[in-house]
Amino acid sequence: MKKVSILIPCFNEEENVVSMAEEVAAEFAKNLSAYDYEIIFIDNASTDNTRRLLREICVKSSRVKAIFNCANFRDTSGIHGILQTSGDCAVSIPADFQVPIYLITELVKLWEKGEKIAVAIKTSSDESKIMWAIRSFFYWFIQQFAQAPFLRHFTGFGVIYDRTMIELVRKLKNPQLFSRMFVSELNPACIYFNQPKRRAGRSKSDIKHLFNTALLLLTQSTKIGSRIALFIGTIISTISAIVGLVYLILKLMFWSSFPAGIIPLTIGVFFLGSIQIFFIGLLGEYVTAINDKLEARPYAIEAERINFDEPERPERVPF
Repeated sequence: MKKVSILIPCFNEEENVVSMAEEVAAEFAKNLSAYDYEIIFIDNASTDNTRRLLREICVKSSRVKAIFNCANFRDTSGIHGILQTSGDCAVSIPADFQVPIYLITELVKLWEKGEKIAVAIKTSSDESKIMWAIRSFFYWFIQQFAQAPFLRHFTGFGVIYDRTMIELVRKLKNPQLFSRMFVSELNPACIYFNQPKRRAGRSKSDIKHLFNTALLLLTQSTKIGSRIALFIGTIISTISAIVGLVYLILKLMFWSSFPAGIIPLTIGVFFLGSIQIFFIGLLGEYVTAINDKLEARPYAIEAERINFDEPERPERVPF
């Protein structure tokens, strides 16, 4: 019997984890009864009752497993969780029900047809129209400059990995492996859905996280930042040189009557200084990304795991 692993990353999802486990189990009982399955919750140091509820769920069913991280590794815990699955394939979905449960069956059908990786992409959303417009513009912008194929409105969730793809991820050992770009580059099969609102609780994607995600996506998927810096730097330096030459010629030709003054110099210094500071910061983002790769940090550090049979892993620490 083939086995399907369901990975559910969560953080402060006390209102959702119980119903999530129940509805995933119901989906397998109704539409995927020919498969064995496991449900793995990977918790990023929740501060509410999420962990207590997960312990209770794990006691009731050995098919439900839990990994408790010692800190919030929200950007990489999903990759870590995928590597802990034992199924012939693994499906990653969020704990907020914004990827409908029925899509698990649709993704498994694509996998059975021979797809090594398949994703669910939202074509519309019940979220704020303003946020949808902002996301659409950002995805369009990235797509114009991406060096590899890029899937618009793919959130990183609602994706099925064949076991061969999971082992490939394990071999890469890239601490900054951004799942959206990695999946997009593999030209996956796609299914489409309308994204419902979060069923309960509050979204954890605040402005800070969205900004960090945007910078990571921008620096890892394109060279647009460094190329814009080079282009603008070249244009500004050329204009500055021309203006300086014109001022010099005018001053030499009309030495007594042409007052060069200090205002053009002051404006130029402040303008060029602000441009330099901006692009030094942008360059710093690229350097930081390189540094993170060289440090080879683990995707996550576990504090505890429940209902797993394998021996202790070196990346786990006691808490």
